[in-house]
Amino acid sequence: MAENVEVIIMIIPLSITLMIASVAIYLCVKTTEEIVKVAAAITALLCLFVSLFFVPWPIKLLILIVPFIFEKLQRVASR
Repeated sequence: MAENVEVIIMIIPLSITLMIASVAIYLCVKTTEEIVKVAAAITALLCLFVSLFFVPWPIKLLILIVPFIFEKLQRVASR
């Protein structure tokens, strides 16, 4: 039961920050005003970095390992 509460506590802020980042990315792509594009891009980046704080550690580990795996596969493919 306590694990379910911890998961819910982590998912709610993660969802909120990802929704804010999604709206900011949409604004960045759709708007023609330069200052709005810059502000939306900065907001999206900040929200994405903050959302990493709320992600469970196995996903953080996966995010860290995936680039190394792709780089290793590229080395093997280029030989």
